[in-house]
Amino acid sequence: DNRGRWRRWSSRRRKKRARFVAIGASWRSWEEANEEVEEWLTWERNEENRCGQPAKMQCPTCLKMKLPKKEAAFCTQECFKSAWKDHKEVHQWGYAVKRGSARVPTMPKFAWTGTLRPDIVGPMRKVPDHISRPDYADTGYPEEEANSPYQKSPPMPTPSQVEKIKEACRIGRECLDLAHRTIGVGVTTDEVDRVVHEYMVECGAYPSPLNYYNFPKSLCTSVNEVVCHGIPDKRELQEGDILNVDITACKDGYNGDLNETFVIGKVDDDSKRVIKTAHDCLMKAIEAVKPGVRFRDLGQIISNHAHANNCSVVKTYCGHGIGELFHCAPSIPHYAHNKAVGMMKKGQVFTIEPMINLGTWHDCTWPDGWTAVTKDGKRSAQFEHQLLVTETGCDVLTKRLPTSPLLWWEE
Repeated sequence: DNRGRWRRWSSRRRKKRARFVAIGASWRSWEEANEEVEEWLTWERNEENRCGQPAKMQCPTCLKMKLPKKEAAFCTQECFKSAWKDHKEVHQWGYAVKRGSARVPTMPKFAWTGTLRPDIVGPMRKVPDHISRPDYADTGYPEEEANSPYQKSPPMPTPSQVEKIKEACRIGRECLDLAHRTIGVGVTTDEVDRVVHEYMVECGAYPSPLNYYNFPKSLCTSVNEVVCHGIPDKRELQEGDILNVDITACKDGYNGDLNETFVIGKVDDDSKRVIKTAHDCLMKAIEAVKPGVRFRDLGQIISNHAHANNCSVVKTYCGHGIGELFHCAPSIPHYAHNKAVGMMKKGQVFTIEPMINLGTWHDCTWPDGWTAVTKDGKRSAQFEHQLLVTETGCDVLTKRLPTSPLLWWEE
């Protein structure tokens, strides 16, 4: 029984200065108090703050925002004051609005379609100045991409450019495999973003989504009913979730784009079905890629397999050309009877990335301006590869490696 320890600890707590608290809470029972005290005492014994001294205090604003203890740890008031210039950036957490360019302290009102809810989003992560970056990294607007003639006519990269694209794809694949190894019950999607961001920067690459039309994070994490463009936040992954991680690496001005959908713990059969269907839709489409094939024909292949597995195909988003630009021609819809123009030619580089739903294909967008969710709240899955058209077929530039973690049906 921790009652005696609780009284002593509570007395110490009341004596803390106003700007610091140990753990601020009121408990419904002694059992909860015992657990919370034990957690605090364990953390106080084992945690060290940024100056290497045992952490005894926490920033009250961080506690109010329920940020991780590690972010709020300080040994003395002097330590807190000296770190304030950098630490105050942590307080920029909030619910994303205005296409990710702003934060609000309370969850926006919205007719949520499923059980998932947004959580608070942290500030943009920084990229060292020595790393080559796109024009939107500072402005939030991809002016070069928007005004490029390649929005109408697909680019034809030179052999040397293809090699740079391949390098970006290699980094992207390593980052996605790292994300797969990172995920698990209790892990936040913001933590996945942090791990991948730091590794990508170590590789000398810029995370292409970062500040693209003000997108606030370095990758997209789409949970359960999220179709695409989910923003990493403080929500912890739960047993039974499914998670799509979409990564694009920009290395020396060239992009590599891919994504996969993973399971968190044990998931239901319908979730497994939509994930496997999305994967197989992509692979069947890739098998058809070769010079002379119409881009519109891929939609029929994908739709046939999706419908055969009682799933639907999202029509709002499509595959795209990629290389020096993050998005350009050609556009590749994934649904049948689409009106995409053009035929495949040797040397073209583009993505195929079908989004497959358990229910309706219709989607809507959350108040953050990015997160697309299914209209009926049912789950969605997606897989994506970046391809180079060859004389007889295509090279999958983002293909899985022998070291890639296994997908659920491979285990």
